[in-house]
Amino acid sequence: MAPARTKQQTLAWLRTLSGELSTATLKRLEETLPWYRDMPPGRRSAVGLVAQAGITSFISWYDDPKSIPWIAADVFGAAPRELLRSVSLQQTLQLIRVTVEVVEQRVKDSEESLREAILLYSREIAFAAADVYARAAEARGLWDARLEALVVDSILTGEYDSELPSRIAALGWNGHGEVSVLVGTAPRMLDVDMLRRTARHLEADVLIGVQGSRLVIVIGRVDALDADSTTEPRPFLEIAGELEPGFGAGHLVLGHAVPSLLEAARSAKAALAGFAVARAWRNAPRPALADDLLPERAFAGDPLARSTLINRIYRPLQDHSTELLTTLWCYLDNGRSLEATARELFVHPNTVRYRLKRISEVIGYDATGAREALILQAALVVGAIAGSPKANADR
Repeated sequence: MAPARTKQQTLAWLRTLSGELSTATLKRLEETLPWYRDMPPGRRSAVGLVAQAGITSFISWYDDPKSIPWIAADVFGAAPRELLRSVSLQQTLQLIRVTVEVVEQRVKDSEESLREAILLYSREIAFAAADVYARAAEARGLWDARLEALVVDSILTGEYDSELPSRIAALGWNGHGEVSVLVGTAPRMLDVDMLRRTARHLEADVLIGVQGSRLVIVIGRVDALDADSTTEPRPFLEIAGELEPGFGAGHLVLGHAVPSLLEAARSAKAALAGFAVARAWRNAPRPALADDLLPERAFAGDPLARSTLINRIYRPLQDHSTELLTTLWCYLDNGRSLEATARELFVHPNTVRYRLKRISEVIGYDATGAREALILQAALVVGAIAGSPKANADR
């Protein structure tokens, strides 16, 4: 046991040892930590600076224990910012442990107060390291949230630039293939984590943005990596239904599917237009498809809805058979009465039934249903107004 020293003598002795302790620490890091050996020289040097700063900071702290709040700045301030991205918290704690072990071994025969000080300091430096990484994670989370809001805003406005793909990649977007946009009312307390957990459970990825009182979610499916998988992709409407509890009260509208995230603006425009007029559909489901709101959207002046009605319903019927188009006009004008339609057309009611079936096969809408009849009636109106020139296919 070395003879007892005063605190000032111990401080002087520690200062003479600091260089030796730094050298021994770097050697021990090289011997015991494979990840340190595999680092490029520049980063290895930065890690070494942190270890040396830890020893110097301990000596300063031993002189004035009230300096605990400055530990993080003293030790980690010497490291470049990118070190936090290349060295994990676990590796940092391993670094602290090796450094403390080297110092403990060198002073093991010193006063008990010095050994206790090393233990206390190691605890404080470990907490300081955790705090540094926690702050870095919080800052990254805030940055990701701002970046996500920027991407969602670009999708809603359709104003893309060359940096959008890199921004999407930075967010870790895992969606592949088709994308759909869901628009509803933002709740008073938005639980983003719950929405993301639900999406992951449904094998989907989401981008979430709040635009005033609206909550916008861009949905993409996460395809199975197994090329032999026979599992059918989950419908977007089903995914939207599972996400519905995360929205506030009010209408919820799902835009049509588009081939990729870079084309999501078209789905967003349809969803926003549908959300704006959803109150006009008294029994609108939640969520409702934007395409089921085509009549309301067209009446409100949505050019996308008008062109969709013309190119999906009116034009195919006109090109296929004017007889089918005329039958549909008569059937809807006569209040969906088979007998009245048959009398006007001078045919048998079974002929009207057959033609209605053919209409359903051609365009996929059943004129005998109340809601679909409204959609078909709107298509006939806007198609007739548009006249003979073919409408531009906006979808």
